[in-house]
Amino acid sequence: MNELALGLALVSLVIWLGLLLVWGQFWRVDQQLNEKNEHSISTQGKEVPDRANLPTVCVVIPARNEAAVLPMTLRSILTQTYAGAVHTILVDDHSTDETAHIARSMAQTLEQSSRLTVLLGQPLPSGWTGKLWAVAQGVQQAETIVPLPDYFLLTDADIQHDRDNLDRLVAKAQQANLDLVSLMVRLRCESFWEKCLIPAFIFFFQKLYPFRWVNHPTRRTAAAAGGCVLIRREVLSRIGGIAAIHQALIDDCALAQAVKSSNLTIHGEGRIWLGLSDRTRSLRAYPTLSSIWEMVARTAFTQLEYSLGLLLGTLMGMSLIYVVPVLSAMVGLLLHDWGLMLAGLAGWGAMTIAYYPTVRFYQISPLFALGLPAIALLYTLMTLDSAIRHWQGRGGAWKGRTYQI
Repeated sequence: MNELALGLALVSLVIWLGLLLVWGQFWRVDQQLNEKNEHSISTQGKEVPDRANLPTVCVVIPARNEAAVLPMTLRSILTQTYAGAVHTILVDDHSTDETAHIARSMAQTLEQSSRLTVLLGQPLPSGWTGKLWAVAQGVQQAETIVPLPDYFLLTDADIQHDRDNLDRLVAKAQQANLDLVSLMVRLRCESFWEKCLIPAFIFFFQKLYPFRWVNHPTRRTAAAAGGCVLIRREVLSRIGGIAAIHQALIDDCALAQAVKSSNLTIHGEGRIWLGLSDRTRSLRAYPTLSSIWEMVARTAFTQLEYSLGLLLGTLMGMSLIYVVPVLSAMVGLLLHDWGLMLAGLAGWGAMTIAYYPTVRFYQISPLFALGLPAIALLYTLMTLDSAIRHWQGRGGAWKGRTYQI
């Protein structure tokens, strides 16, 4: 029995060493879009930018009951420093609050009414998710703008953009000849449960989709973060528009996969980029365990393609990688089995080292890095609950809608 326990502890340790050394260096948190590595496209080589030569951008914002955050988030869009032509389309997705009224009032207050279109959403067709249908309507409306936009910025209504975020996004796309640039914005991390679980959410996402692999032009790994996606209009049209992913609950990664796959087929390389932002952030609050649980359980089983086999593999894998090292260390200590204890501590230490850069990025106590095994156990239970909800016909619930896709 002791040999089996030691074997599991050593397997877990080897896995962590492999993740640290060869898995795309996902844990380094070094793929970032900030002022240190991106320059303003509006001022490159010129003291005064030529507005006519800058790419035009249409911002599309799906909004459903977002009256509470729009005074901050829509203001951040309408006051961007980008010198090129920008038009914003906010699609009111059947809100029951004053989303549309507040949007118009904000534009009027900022004297930006001519740069904002508030579009009232049409009824949701069968087979579509609400957000994607709203985005599709915004994109369709943008096709009537003269001249046609060079880029779409697809962003959520709860995202507060740094004032030069659009400038840096376009600069990144232009300088690296990218068809899609996406930011994993800084999520709110204020309450205890947010500090406990939100950085880990980013960590797990990076482990699932190592950003360096996403950004590598010849690798097939593709991902995006739906809160902030800049995409070339021509590329979106080439892949079939938003309709191509209309059933996707994890729409951001589906869009990135469609773009990168198309690029690999046509150009032999996938021209997309995904990184972190410390300055553009989400105002969406998840102050309690239940609120974060709902957010994760909504799509976790979708990520596993509704597969029982993948679910069982995930449950066993999460237990082996995150729980076994802690149990090994504790059992080894109790039984005075120093080999088992050291193997467990080594695995625990390796995962702490891997998680620490994310903890530091979110500026929370380093003690949270030590707590990753318990955090991972909670996420494992959320994933199991996601599967149970799907089997019970309650999967994909979001803002009063339930999607069975």
